[in-house]
Amino acid sequence: MTDIETLHDRLLADTADADTLDKLEAVRVGALGKQGSITALLKTLGGMTPEQRQSEGPRIHGLREAITAAITGRKARLEQDALDARLASEKLDLTLPVDLPAPGTVHPVSQVMDELAEIFADLGFAVATGPEIEDDWHNFSALNIPDTHPARAMQDTFYLAGEHEPPMVLRTHTSPVQIRTMLAQKPPIRVIAPGRVYRSDWDATHTPMFHQVEGLVIDKGITLGHLKWTLETFLRAFFERDDIVLRLRPSYFPFTEPSAEVDVGYTMRNGRRVLGGSEGWMELLGSGMVHPRVIEACGLDPNEWQGFAFGVGVDRLAMLKYGMDDLRPFFESDVRWLKHYGFSALDVPTLSGGVGA
Repeated sequence: MTDIETLHDRLLADTADADTLDKLEAVRVGALGKQGSITALLKTLGGMTPEQRQSEGPRIHGLREAITAAITGRKARLEQDALDARLASEKLDLTLPVDLPAPGTVHPVSQVMDELAEIFADLGFAVATGPEIEDDWHNFSALNIPDTHPARAMQDTFYLAGEHEPPMVLRTHTSPVQIRTMLAQKPPIRVIAPGRVYRSDWDATHTPMFHQVEGLVIDKGITLGHLKWTLETFLRAFFERDDIVLRLRPSYFPFTEPSAEVDVGYTMRNGRRVLGGSEGWMELLGSGMVHPRVIEACGLDPNEWQGFAFGVGVDRLAMLKYGMDDLRPFFESDVRWLKHYGFSALDVPTLSGGVGA
């Protein structure tokens, strides 16, 4: 037998012979402590040649894992034996804790949705909702995207199978909710439209289903200044920083004119981007003044009524605020991920201080 095999058998025997927790702890320290026998073997890896390390490394690491597992199992057995002996000797045990069901956690998307609703409620916005299966007119045509418009190629759309007139799609944005709101109520209008949207895409920053929140204001005398102030106030409250700086760049969206991409400033700290300041710029959302044709499509006079709109991914906001680097785990139903990034239902962070906090 090799030295590693001999040490393996001896440590397993010592672990099995340990009949008290103190003796078991002595075995652990002798094997895995700073001066332990396995620790000494691990230290020899640095002086080996690459060929030796490739051969001996797995054996030494395997030894450490095997002994660690054996000690953990023996410790659990000794603790259970001690508890059984105690329970057998006591007529009434008032110290044993009750097994409670595993507590649930609040998904980061749900948390951010609540934060958004709270912030915009302080700004006088209501929450509007609409169907996730939309007709072509609400999803495209009413938003100044006719059948031949090249903007339809900008979004990978899921069309429903079968004969539908008009064609039916899984909505590609929550903008149809803006159309339905303008058709259903008279201005002035201040709403946000959060919800699920669908596009045929899948990578670290895109998924076939994701969440958006869009905002719409329709009133008299609305300007780009109102849009910029609203976005600054919202982002400062959401990220809980007063040094949020925005930069608006000219862009193109068929449903707004003029249109602007909104960048948010960031600073570098310990090699990571932190929102706030203006060392660099990160694209965050799209926005613009509601196109006169969209206002006309909803039966309003664009010479009397103006407005602005904006849209941002809820999942992206969660990633930026809570330090997540991949969008896909949001929807993979991995309980371990949710336990790590989820929020305690009994201790959820809030923004109850409002936009003035």
